[in-house]
Amino acid sequence: MSQSAEPYIPPAMQKGSGAAVSKSRFRKQLKRDKYLYFMLIPVAVFFVLFKYAPLFGEIIAFKNYRLADGIWGSEWVGLEQFRKLFASPEFYTVLRNTLLLNLYSLVFAFPVPIILAILLNEVTRSSYKRVLQNLLYIPHFISWVVLGSIVIAILSPSTGIVNQLLQMVGLEPIYFMADTFWWPVSFIASSIWKEAGFGTILYLAAISGIDPTLYEAAKIDGASKFRQIWHVTLPGIRGTAAILLILRVGQMMDVGFEQVYAMKNSAVSQVAEVISTYVYTRGIENLQYSYTTALGLFQSLIAFILVISVNRLIKTMGERGLW
Repeated sequence: MSQSAEPYIPPAMQKGSGAAVSKSRFRKQLKRDKYLYFMLIPVAVFFVLFKYAPLFGEIIAFKNYRLADGIWGSEWVGLEQFRKLFASPEFYTVLRNTLLLNLYSLVFAFPVPIILAILLNEVTRSSYKRVLQNLLYIPHFISWVVLGSIVIAILSPSTGIVNQLLQMVGLEPIYFMADTFWWPVSFIASSIWKEAGFGTILYLAAISGIDPTLYEAAKIDGASKFRQIWHVTLPGIRGTAAILLILRVGQMMDVGFEQVYAMKNSAVSQVAEVISTYVYTRGIENLQYSYTTALGLFQSLIAFILVISVNRLIKTMGERGLW
């Protein structure tokens, strides 16, 4: 019985040829863009030195770290630091506060730059638009030390302008910064004041990339301004909003340190103590490095899972996602 002839395989599809073509193409691109790749070297060095090399320090989460013994000389304790962490009632309090403040921010602060960008896009007078944009951007460049002091002064129960207005209409003054209900409200409102204007930059850039003929077609069809925003502007910035949402969800375990530290006080520690301030208090002030490193490792792991999950969810909804 004769053997059947082997099927013909084009040279381009033969094993190894694809890799050779890709390698040759990469060499050509490397030669063509060698100066661009050269400019990437300082960035790569920065990330290696300051982003990846410190990851080796995470090893102290599995040790009973002592300054005198160093990282390698300290005793291995396995998951003991994590057991202490999950057995601590304080951990669940700071975890709840962190998640709640981030959830409030996601619900109330995240849509504000989108709304502001759409409103700014509708301003036709360029000089007026520039003035508005500058006024909205300025708070971003003020540090939380200064901005927090301004917020506390504005909301002061005795001299703050807000409470003076409340008293003028016959209402009792409110201790905004010492009330467990009003402190989170003040916290979210101040973060909107500082970052919402600067956050409009990406959305304005996305709006500028929308094809103007779409608006012309909508006008010819008799669409009102609201209909144009709903059917043209919002779909045009949907991809940008999806990317920023993924990045925002990745920060759900991190409120930041400066704003909370500038605005919190002992009267509202029940709702104001978050992971970042807890790590500072226990890790830096009380020298519990291993314990707070375990907390930081847990924080990073949850953030990683959230980013992966939301990215997949966004892609199932038809958007490109981060990767």
